[in-house]
This record gives sequence, structure tokens and C-alpha cells, in this order.
Amino acid sequence: MLKDLKLSHIVSGAVAVLVGYTGSVAIIFQAIEAVGATQPQANSWMLALGGGMGVTCLILSLMYRMPILTAWSTPGAALLAVSLNDVPLGEAVGAFLFSAVLLTLTGITGWFAALSRLIPDSLASAMLAGILFQFGLTAFTSLQTDTALVAVMGLTFLAGRKLFPRYTIPAVLAAGVAWCAGTGAFGSFNALDLTLARPEFVMPAFSLPVLIGVSLPLYIVTMSSQNMPGVVALKAAGYQPPVSASLTVTGLASLLLAPFGGFAFNLAAITAAICAGPEADENPETRYLAGVMTGLVYILVGLGGATVISLFLIAPKALVATVAGLALLATIGNSLSAALADSTGREAALITFMTTVSGVSFFGIGAPFWALVLGLAVNHLLTPPARTPTRAGKPA
Repeated sequence: MLKDLKLSHIVSGAVAVLVGYTGSVAIIFQAIEAVGATQPQANSWMLALGGGMGVTCLILSLMYRMPILTAWSTPGAALLAVSLNDVPLGEAVGAFLFSAVLLTLTGITGWFAALSRLIPDSLASAMLAGILFQFGLTAFTSLQTDTALVAVMGLTFLAGRKLFPRYTIPAVLAAGVAWCAGTGAFGSFNALDLTLARPEFVMPAFSLPVLIGVSLPLYIVTMSSQNMPGVVALKAAGYQPPVSASLTVTGLASLLLAPFGGFAFNLAAITAAICAGPEADENPETRYLAGVMTGLVYILVGLGGATVISLFLIAPKALVATVAGLALLATIGNSLSAALADSTGREAALITFMTTVSGVSFFGIGAPFWALVLGLAVNHLLTPPARTPTRAGKPA
């Protein structure tokens, strides 16, 4: 395994963790504040979440030799931030446990894997392109807020694609960090929190209103807005992910770590796209090492508690946005190409793409789910059914 390890694996893993944390760690803090957790309990949440993601990434990537990345449920965290006000911490943990039981049963029964096979590849690719579109776009909108930094990173990207394509994204990251260090763009290092996280067990309690009002919505948004796009991301990269096994592993991790703050784990989509694309490795068979590196970095981040998180938060937003956007350009392009390749299903694919980009949400369920619903409906109405071949000598 070590002989196949490349610098691009390490950088892709680091970028995936950087994007994963800076993109939604503020939402996690809001959920922690909503439930009234103490500072040690808050640190325990970050330890459980980082460690849980790291261990599940390692297990799945090594076992199946695919870049299978996991993540905390970001829409789930947003749901918790608005649903846990005045809910005792013990009852919140009880809700996490019940949701974890549902996630685990979903993996064991295998029904979600069967459902995912019913989604046409063109619609899956369109949904993935829509999910990643905003991340790609921020690399360009950041030009207005931090023109010099983004310009330096953009020029490095172009030079890298021309001169050293295998190391383009590492070079972009290095150029961005060097520019920020030279111009003093990093925030004050006095803001670093050097507290080490320790696990803090919270005894679960169960309340029927909380189970109905928190557990079920948490399960639904995690499945529809996280696991479904996660499967799509891997399929779009040419992999056939072990869906049921992956959901079982992430469900069990949620079950074990819920009392410590690990409220929900699921398949990753955006960070998976970073590690499953050609920027991570030209050889699809060894890209799983990017998933392994991601897992190791997640574990280190979890063990470091708030220290590494606060380090991420003092970095300019444009640095993270530009690295993520440029790293995902190839995946966005490939996904759009695959989605629109077949003219017979182009309208359905476009509607799926645009619905995903719109960010619409109904009943607490995010745009990717509704994009697939609309796309499947349009595909069924407008795409003619496949004709059954006739035997020779008989009229069609």
C-alpha cells in the first residue's frame, strides 16, 4: 500500500478535511449551543465527530479499495440547531440513538441499495453536478472579495495543468498558503484554542415528542440529502459502492458515538468527489489511498479537538473556497458531460441539475432529493420507453 502512496493522496485528503470542517463547523457549534452543552461536552462532540468520520473512512476505503468518504450530517446539524432549543441534552442523545438505529436498519435491510439502482445515471450525474456547482462557483465569486489571492491560485492552477498536471492542486494550495502567510491574511493565532478534547458520556433519555420531532427528521434529511448524493458521487467517478455495507458501518458508528456527541454519520458527497476524481490520482484503483489519508487526518483533527478547528477558522474563506472549487472542476465537467450526453433524457437531466442548484427545501428535506423526484417524473413522461426487439420475419 505504501508504495502506491502519492503526494496527491495526502493533499486530497487534507483538502477534503479542510472543506468538510470549514464548510459546516459553524453549524455544529450552533447545534451544540442550542442543546446547552458545556465546553467539555462541546469538545467531546468534535472528538466523536472527527474520530467517527476518520475510523469509518479507514474501514470502508481499506475494505473495499474505493475512496469511500464519510461525513457528519450537515443538514442534520442544521436541523438540530433549530430543533433542540429547550430540549434536555439527554433527550437529544436519545434522539440521536433512535435515528442511528434507523440508519443501521436501512443498511442491513438493503432497501436503499435497491432504490439507488433505479436512478438513471444521467440524473445521478446531473444531481452531483448541481451539488458541486456552488462549490465550483465560489472559486470565482471569491475574486471579488480577495482578488489577488484568487488570481495567484488561479494562475498556479493554469500553470499546473500545463506543466505538472498531477500536482496541480497541491501547487494551488501551497501558493495560496504562501500568499496568505506573506500578506498576513491569516487571522490572529492568539485565537487558537489549545484545549484537548476528551470523551464526555451523556446518559440518553427518551421522549416521544423528541423522537418524533427530532429523530425522524434527522433520519430523513441524512438519507435524502447526504447518503443519496454520496452514492451518486462514487458512481459518477466510476465506482460501484457497497451501499448497504457503507450505511451499516456509518449507522453503527452513529449508534456507538451518539452518547459522546456523534449525532449522525453518512456517506460524503462533496469531499468524496475531491478524493474520487482524477486530481486525487490518475489511477482509479489506487484512489482509495486518498480516502485512507482523509480518515487519518480526520482522526488527528478529532484528537486535536478545538485546536485544529480554530486553525481552520482563521484561514481566509477565499483560500478554502478556491482550493475546493478548482479541485472539483474536473468532476463538475465530467458530471455535466455524462448528464447531457443522451439527447433523449436531456430535459430531465437539466431539470434535475437546476433544481439541485436552486437549493429549494420542503418539509426539511433538501434540494437533491426533490431534484431526483422531479427528474424521475420528467424522465418518465418525456423519455420514450425502450422498444422490445422483434423477431425476424414479424412486423414491428
